[in-house]
Amino acid sequence: MMNFPLTLRSFLERAEKVFPKKEIVSRTSAGIFRYNYAEYGNRTRRLASVLESLGVERGERVGTFAWNHHRHLEVYFAVPCMGAVLHTINIRLSGEHIAYIVNHAEDKVLFVDEDLLPAIEKVKDQLKTVKAFVVMTDKPELPPTTLSPVYSYEQLLAQGNPNFQFPQDLDENAPAGMCYTSATTGNPKGVVYTHRSTYLHTMCLGLADTLGLSEADCLMPVVPMFHVNAWGMPFAAVCFGSKQVLPGPMPTPNVLLELIQQERVTLTAGVPTVWLGVMKAIEEGNYDLSSIRAIVCGGSAAPRSLIHTYEKKYGIPFLHAYGMTEASPVVTVSRLKSYQKGLSDDEMLDIRSKQGLLVPGLEMRVVGQTGEDVNWNGQEMGELLLRGPWIADEYYRDERSRDTFVDGWYHSGDVAVVDEEGTIKLVDRTKDLVKSGGEWISSVDLENALMAHPAVFEASVVGVPHPKWDERPIAFVVLKEGFKGKVAKEEFFTYLQERFAKWWVPDDVIFLDEIPKTSVGKFLKRALRSQFQDHFAS
Repeated sequence: MMNFPLTLRSFLERAEKVFPKKEIVSRTSAGIFRYNYAEYGNRTRRLASVLESLGVERGERVGTFAWNHHRHLEVYFAVPCMGAVLHTINIRLSGEHIAYIVNHAEDKVLFVDEDLLPAIEKVKDQLKTVKAFVVMTDKPELPPTTLSPVYSYEQLLAQGNPNFQFPQDLDENAPAGMCYTSATTGNPKGVVYTHRSTYLHTMCLGLADTLGLSEADCLMPVVPMFHVNAWGMPFAAVCFGSKQVLPGPMPTPNVLLELIQQERVTLTAGVPTVWLGVMKAIEEGNYDLSSIRAIVCGGSAAPRSLIHTYEKKYGIPFLHAYGMTEASPVVTVSRLKSYQKGLSDDEMLDIRSKQGLLVPGLEMRVVGQTGEDVNWNGQEMGELLLRGPWIADEYYRDERSRDTFVDGWYHSGDVAVVDEEGTIKLVDRTKDLVKSGGEWISSVDLENALMAHPAVFEASVVGVPHPKWDERPIAFVVLKEGFKGKVAKEEFFTYLQERFAKWWVPDDVIFLDEIPKTSVGKFLKRALRSQFQDHFAS
């Protein structure tokens, strides 16, 4: 067989040649921008030629600090196809972490959205390697900024070469992109993706039993393009010729629903907190969502009640997926096997609310405290270990690699059980399990139960120090609008006692207006633990 390199150049060229009329719809601060893959290819080649003129060489990093829009998508392919490395930066990180990862990655050029300029201006004097800033704006002139040297994206593109030819000799194992984890302790950790790993991950997203992304789809990634490359979906959409709808800056639930209705979106993806907000907007509005064939939910465990509401109340299939930055990110997708579709609604929902089956191409182990593989009986817990062609084998220039990548396996830090069907259910993160009186309590199971209560909008459970039991769980609850001030904590104690052993039931329920969240929308349990660490001190 031919030793043919698997590079992203082939994705772009395929879109240009085979799907030139397919549309990309981009919401910007100026309104809706539309163009097709032929025009997209023209602009992407212009951009690559501009980057070359700015002195960007193979292997050098180019950073983006941007929302989901067409210019960001152009950078997605211009950078890796010319041989450089795309580095998408989380716009919600602290200034300290932004400066750290730009310097650690040694970004040479930084693309910045106009409305995000203040965040970069605050740290500009700390950035040691950036030689040029490019502002992405809808305005014909550059906005006022203290960044220097600074260029207008559109003015640069006007000078670019639409016939720029990408190099044919790129190594498939060369780096194509990189992302940094959203750190909970210490500095973020960098993960580098190669052309080959991204290519194979893309093929996985097109499989019928994963996401089944195809030319017929209209894809709207709500998950940010800085969050593990929007879960790899922009690469896959270009490869398969899918119509793309990019929701732009600060999309609200109503904006998302309007785009779904207007553009006839078939597949969309985001974290549970996004779909909780959208669910509330659906209840308050009147939207035509009949085009959607599936919502993809990942980033953290989706509450069973959320899946049930979308599927039974709104008739929208809900795909529960699981992954992480180190895995490009897709690891599992929860789909029913053919012979499981005759089960009762409750039995099917039990399966759908788990993380699902390992996708083809990856291998896993679930290892107990003794280092032995646990039995696949749905009961024995262990840490999930992974390996495969789109799983990282180290962190970028980071000594913490040796604790995470051991003997050819990535140690995820996620605690799971596996049933006889091979279906994975995450029990918790190793750091989030509550150890009370020598026994483990799953905060995820408690959260899912609380989220099913009709009065609850959001819920999080954490373990805090206890003088007698080592740790005890506390539940934090955000009530829906109509229930605030009308539901007492005792109701939740009774509710949970009907579903769990007594020692699992949280010792307290604390009502909050909002649960703190990470930069990618996950519940920030570290903040809750820190704030309430002395709760049982008396």
